[in-house]
Amino acid sequence: MLEEILDYYNVHQALERVERNKGSHGIDGMPAKSLREHLMNHWSSLRDQLAKGTYAPEPVRRVEIPKPNGGKRKLGIPTVTDRFLQQAIAQVLTKVYDPTFSDHSYGFRPNRRGHDAVRKAKSYMKEGYRWVIDMDLEKFFDKVNHDRLMRTLSERVKDKKVLRLIRRYLQAGVLEDGLVRPNTEGAPQGGPLSPLLSNIVLDELDKELERRGLRFVRYADDCNIYVRSRRAGIRVMNSITRFIEKKLKLKVNHEKKKKCSGPPLETKVSRI
Repeated sequence: MLEEILDYYNVHQALERVERNKGSHGIDGMPAKSLREHLMNHWSSLRDQLAKGTYAPEPVRRVEIPKPNGGKRKLGIPTVTDRFLQQAIAQVLTKVYDPTFSDHSYGFRPNRRGHDAVRKAKSYMKEGYRWVIDMDLEKFFDKVNHDRLMRTLSERVKDKKVLRLIRRYLQAGVLEDGLVRPNTEGAPQGGPLSPLLSNIVLDELDKELERRGLRFVRYADDCNIYVRSRRAGIRVMNSITRFIEKKLKLKVNHEKKKKCSGPPLETKVSRI
C-alpha cells in the first residue's frame, strides 16, 4: 500500500489538492504556495524516509475558531508537508473504505453533500418517522481511542509501514503556548486524514443502526435517528448510548442529553 501512496499520480494529485485548499501554515511557518518548490528540493529524501519507515511527522499547531453556540472549536494545523502526506494517504484509504461505508453517512465523502442528508431526513418524515434522536458525541475528535482505531485499520491495511505512519500522525503531539503536548487519544481536526478516520470509527455505529433496522442520517459526528413515537425514541436513545460508550469507547454528551430544549446538536428526543 505504501507504494500506491507514493505513486507519482497519487502524490501529484495530493499536491494539487493541498495547493488548491491553501489553508494556514503549520509550526514551521511554510505556506502552501511554497510546498511545490519544497518537494522538488526534498522529495527524494522524504520518499526515502517514508520507504524506510523513519519519517516522523511534526506536531500540529493549535488554533481555536468560534462555534455557532459561542464556544470555541480546537483545530490542529499540520505543516503543509504533513498535510500533503496525509492527503496522499487519505486518497488511497478512501478507495479501500468509502465503497463499504453506509448509504446513511454523508460527511467527508466523495460526491455526497449536506443537502443529500437533508433530503433523506425529509423522506423519513414523509414516511411518518417524525420523532428524532439527536446524538451528540462529546468532543468526538478529541476522544478517539488510538488502539481501537489502529486495530480496525489493521483488518484491511496490511502494510505495517502505513499503519506505523498513521499512528505517528495520531501521536504527533500539539504545539500550544510554546510547548508540545503529546497525544494519547483523539484525531486532531485540521488535517486531511482525520475526517476519513472519523468515518472509519463511526462506520461501526452505522452498521449497528442498520442491523437494528433503524432510519438515520449521519454527517461526521452528528447522527439523527428517526422513529415513530417518543417511547421508541427514548428506548433507542438509551440503547444506542450504551453501544457508543461501551463498545466504541466514545462519550455521549450527558449534560445535553438531560435537556429537552436548546441547541439542535444535543442528545434528545423531539418531534418534528
